[in-house]
Amino acid sequence: MARKAKRDMTIEQKLAHGPIDLPFLALVMILTAVGLIMVLSASFASAMYNMDAAVDTEGDPMYYFNRQFVFAAMGVAAMFLISKIDYQHFRWMSVFVLAGSVVLMLLVFVPYFGRSGGGALRWVKIGPIRFQPSEIAKVGVIMFFAARLSKRNTQLGPPKKWNRRTFMGRMCERLDNIGFLELVPYIIALGVVLGVIALQKHMSAMILVIVGAASVLFAAGISLGWFGAAAAVVIPALVFIITQTDYMSARIQIWRDPLSDLQHGGYQPWQGRIAIGSGGLLGVGLGNSRQKYLFLPEEHNDYIFAIVCEELGLVGACVIIALFALLIIRGYWLAIHARDRFGTLLIVGIISLTGMQVFFNIGVVTGFLPPTGISLPFFSYGGTALMIQLAEMGMVLSVTRQIAAPKAD
Repeated sequence: MARKAKRDMTIEQKLAHGPIDLPFLALVMILTAVGLIMVLSASFASAMYNMDAAVDTEGDPMYYFNRQFVFAAMGVAAMFLISKIDYQHFRWMSVFVLAGSVVLMLLVFVPYFGRSGGGALRWVKIGPIRFQPSEIAKVGVIMFFAARLSKRNTQLGPPKKWNRRTFMGRMCERLDNIGFLELVPYIIALGVVLGVIALQKHMSAMILVIVGAASVLFAAGISLGWFGAAAAVVIPALVFIITQTDYMSARIQIWRDPLSDLQHGGYQPWQGRIAIGSGGLLGVGLGNSRQKYLFLPEEHNDYIFAIVCEELGLVGACVIIALFALLIIRGYWLAIHARDRFGTLLIVGIISLTGMQVFFNIGVVTGFLPPTGISLPFFSYGGTALMIQLAEMGMVLSVTRQIAAPKAD
């Protein structure tokens, strides 16, 4: 018996250390490398002239690139380390990641830890590290939902007996029959996370958390009727919040007509469109952007894609979009071929989150969507965000190590 257990353990260990998916890894590394090059090109002028009052670059034009490169190196190391972990461990880790992210988001409101930026209180500073805890919450929700929903078919069991003699019993029976009670744990978890993020007035993070959660629920086979019911509640609520919040209403107005407030809110999107238009078909050449010379704000962050369009032109921008598309397609292919349901749901959540970030960022920069403040994965400056993105890719690669194994459930 002991020999058999030892042999089974050896098999599981071999499964967890199988080969990773090289096409997916190659796409991640290419996007990371190109992103670093574009951060160097886009941030050169603003770093040299030290234009950010919150950051002292000391006139070093390589300041932002050097920091991003260090975080990228640590992120790649973390990606390979995480890829070697048996992804089944992510099941029990999901509760701690989700709970930890909520605690960290609450630290934002603690004076010693909380940090503001851009007029918002969304950052936590622990020692030399400054990051947005909502980035961890996004992946925490995906992990938690994937871990619970992966056991959905095996844990439903026979229908629960309710006391039909009482009103509460009859009500619970009806809710159980239509599948609402099954969703209660997810509604509570999502409500807590969204509630804390709402206190930070971080609409873009709320949208991405909802996208990640919805993608996992959809892949798990939750009835489409519940998505329709959620949309009927969420969409009017978002419209109400936007119309009743001054800065959000101003963003919508600026999106519709940037020239209406060109000296303030409309300046950035208008300069971004000038950068895109200046690139033409083939671009002005890598490093030759004119808009990055203090014309376009956030040129190395949220609006880095505008610099990509200016320097690399329509052709270069389309190549980068194609790389993102290939990454997303490959990710979904890996989800379909994952060894078990948990691996499938985990990849679907991570890839859907990445894909929507790309869509929102490019949509905002090109004027297709109103401003959201969502960064471009692998490209936008932000060391901890890049590390978390690469860690997420490591989780995907961890699942790919067991794709060759027989289906588990």
